[in-house]
Amino acid sequence: MVRFEGPIDGDPGGPIPGSDFLQLRPDEAPAKGLTGWLADGLREAVANGRLAPGEKLPPTRQLAAELQVSRGVVVDAYQRLIDEGLAAARTGAGTSIIAHPHVRDAPSDRRRSLETLRLPLPPAEGLDLSPGIPDLSAFPRTAWLRAERAVLNEITASDLGYGDPGGTPKLRAELAGWLARTRGVRAEPDDVIVVGGVAQALALLAQTLHASGTTAVAVEDPGSRGARDQLEHWGVRPEPVPVDAEGLVVDALTQPAAVLTPAHQFPTGVVLSPARRRALLAWAAAGGLIIEDDYDAEHRYDRAPVAALQGSAPDHVAYAGSVSKSLAPGMRLGWLIAPRRMQPALLTAKHDSDLGNPALPQLVLARLLATGDYERHLRNVRTRQRRRRDALLEGLRRHLPQARVTGVAAGLHFLIMLDGDEPDTALAQRAAAYGVVVHPLSWHRMEPGPPGLVLGYAAHPPDRLAEAAVRLGEALSRRAR
Repeated sequence: MVRFEGPIDGDPGGPIPGSDFLQLRPDEAPAKGLTGWLADGLREAVANGRLAPGEKLPPTRQLAAELQVSRGVVVDAYQRLIDEGLAAARTGAGTSIIAHPHVRDAPSDRRRSLETLRLPLPPAEGLDLSPGIPDLSAFPRTAWLRAERAVLNEITASDLGYGDPGGTPKLRAELAGWLARTRGVRAEPDDVIVVGGVAQALALLAQTLHASGTTAVAVEDPGSRGARDQLEHWGVRPEPVPVDAEGLVVDALTQPAAVLTPAHQFPTGVVLSPARRRALLAWAAAGGLIIEDDYDAEHRYDRAPVAALQGSAPDHVAYAGSVSKSLAPGMRLGWLIAPRRMQPALLTAKHDSDLGNPALPQLVLARLLATGDYERHLRNVRTRQRRRRDALLEGLRRHLPQARVTGVAAGLHFLIMLDGDEPDTALAQRAAAYGVVVHPLSWHRMEPGPPGLVLGYAAHPPDRLAEAAVRLGEALSRRAR
């Protein structure tokens, strides 16, 4: 490997690798797509060990001169690696590799689903557009570390003991204030129960409902398969209620409780219309319980936020949310705000489940909320995700113009519908054969309905999403023989 000594392009000094590690020849550069060409070369160098974690990339001006490209091409290629979590940039220190790329293991439930349909899991060069996978490379490591250090300097020994199963007072207070400001939620700190994500919120609600004699609840169809599985596990049968262009069909409700995602319905992406909101709130006032999963509420691009239902009927809505799509699902941090008549039973179920969430992550999240770092992180994530959404959407418009796309104004996924009667499982199989994994809409249905494909875009940078659109166009424009 060629190495250069001394400070170059603002670097403080030390060995700097030249461009030989890329094994790219300027005379073989494509006429178009130079940034993608260079980014692919950088990824390959990291993958096969020619660039190890901790090693610096050449200064942008130097590499641009050696490859005979503009400096902007190099800057954009480096940014793609940063967006993917493979590299990091520090002022005055240049850009360094921080991780090896790897094929992420699929969650067991998704792997079972793929195996059921005999869809291949994506190879190393493939693209997994499964919905529900956030941009893990965007985790605010610096802000989290800064907040954690501050918390460790301030906490007392008692803060680390067995506490209230509902959560630490600091986090409950910060969540109550933040949710009031951003989502219109009406709650006091003691109304907040800190949980291990929306999954645990549903588990606690299902246990409480079952203990009080409720054995079935309404769920959206199509809707979250994970939510249905969670309810069934705790002995509460999910009953399908159709979803149309206005959201849940309220007139079809026959059960005493309903689980729904009104802010950005999963998987169709529709927002519960004003008329349906009024009808649903009237249904709840007559004795029904709304279980509101505030899914994807933080991620919005082309419209103003829609307030949570809970703020209009706190005595009739159990409201749940989490940081799984805004920070990372591995944090296992969420919140549940239920009608006060349900809170004692829910707190008992929470205590019996795990005695309460770990204290330190709660206190760190509380500090991020108090300092505004969490809100700043959300703004940055929205900017990143809007670019990703736009890249996939523009690619589909060019390469799959016959597709009808819905749910694009918010969230981390959208739905595409194609004319014809070919099953969406067959469409997904053809997409997988071209190296793109997507979800057939039928996976998320309980009753038969029109075919469609659900595409998540949060986990990949724009250039990879543009490539996915090309592959999907090639795979889905061909009709089954």
